[in-house]
Amino acid sequence: MPADSQQPNIIFFFTDQQRWDTVGAYGQPLEVTPNFDRLAAEGVRFENAFTCQPVCGPARSCLQTGKYATETGCFRNGIALPQDQKTVAHWLSEAGYEVGYVGKWHLASSGEKQDYRTRPVPLEWRGGYKDYWLAADVFEFTSHGYDGHMFNADMEKVEFEGYRVDCTTDFALEFLRSRELERPFFLFLSYIEPHHQNDRNRYEGPEGSKERFKNFEVPGDLADTEGDWCESYPDYLGCVNSLDGNFGRIREELERMGVADNTLIVVTSDHGSHFRTRNSEYKRACHEGCVRVPMILHGPGFEGGRVVEELAGLIDLPPTLLAAAGLDVPAYMGGRPLQQLTAGQAEDWPQDVFIQISESHVGRALRTRRWKYSVRAPDKEGWKDPDSETYVEDFLYDLEEDPHERSNLVRSPEHAGVRARLAARLKERIAEVEGMDVEILPAAEE
Repeated sequence: MPADSQQPNIIFFFTDQQRWDTVGAYGQPLEVTPNFDRLAAEGVRFENAFTCQPVCGPARSCLQTGKYATETGCFRNGIALPQDQKTVAHWLSEAGYEVGYVGKWHLASSGEKQDYRTRPVPLEWRGGYKDYWLAADVFEFTSHGYDGHMFNADMEKVEFEGYRVDCTTDFALEFLRSRELERPFFLFLSYIEPHHQNDRNRYEGPEGSKERFKNFEVPGDLADTEGDWCESYPDYLGCVNSLDGNFGRIREELERMGVADNTLIVVTSDHGSHFRTRNSEYKRACHEGCVRVPMILHGPGFEGGRVVEELAGLIDLPPTLLAAAGLDVPAYMGGRPLQQLTAGQAEDWPQDVFIQISESHVGRALRTRRWKYSVRAPDKEGWKDPDSETYVEDFLYDLEEDPHERSNLVRSPEHAGVRARLAARLKERIAEVEGMDVEILPAAEE
């Protein structure tokens, strides 16, 4: 397909481990995200947006391919995206786009024999991002909140000094300023913030974050719990505030270039953080703090300050990008173009979101407007096994009555009918995605 002058440029502004409620437009009371809020006021905000896999690498494989993690094979971290998988970069490149990637990749390494976690990623493992590349496979291994390095397309180390979000944005601005604009561009800009810094076991906001955001309002799911949110949340918000300020720099550059009106911007995250309140770390769970993410789009087809209440997910974004470029969406993609919702053409839009969970356990979950229903495989290992033929009910939450998921109804006799209905639907979703007929057993009596 030849390039079309009406094809919008696309910028995918991707954060890591960011809860939806860090954004003012989603209810954050502190002034953390004025630029994201402005985007929401001008574009479309998806109120109920969810990851399809609350782990970094698997979520990224879904975003790049439009397939669920078990379909790509990247069901956990440390599995490279197979080279035969067609990504959004491949699709858009074929449609005439210049394709570029900046930041964290996390889809090139597979064990010791193929370990690019701290080494440059060869061209064949870059998922089709062939025109511009400045990235690290596991960015948190080559940098800290301040200072570090990535690698360019020639596999050369590119060092930076300063706060990591600022420096990553500097590189993104270099990409934008080097475009001749003869073709539309697609930039996937993948930050690591507000992800915790692994080797230091803490969140690293810009200097002054602890003081600036010390008077935060405790999210309802964290209040009166253990975990490390009390000491971590100010820096977490500091990370988000830095992302917001740097997003403002990106928008200013688009205005200066004269391409703002014909650029589709996507802002979202791979998953959230529950701050060690649901398991021993920050994600890998079915709970809202972990699976619910911000999702704001602005540009052609996404204007007017609208709020969409229908359920949406990361799995819907690859079809959305292809549709924006004027491409037909392949049937194998698991989601649907969000343009169908904004155009009022989605009367049969799915009423649930399907979530796969790995590493902490082998789990599957459904999120409907009212219910959260999750199961786990009792005899499988989360780092070893991608799926199971047998699951046991693990959680049921009534989100209308219990939005912070404090009362697990998985053994409630009054909710046996709800569980039966959700189990039947979950089995349908597993069969659709994974091609397996599974058994779901009731939770054991306590």
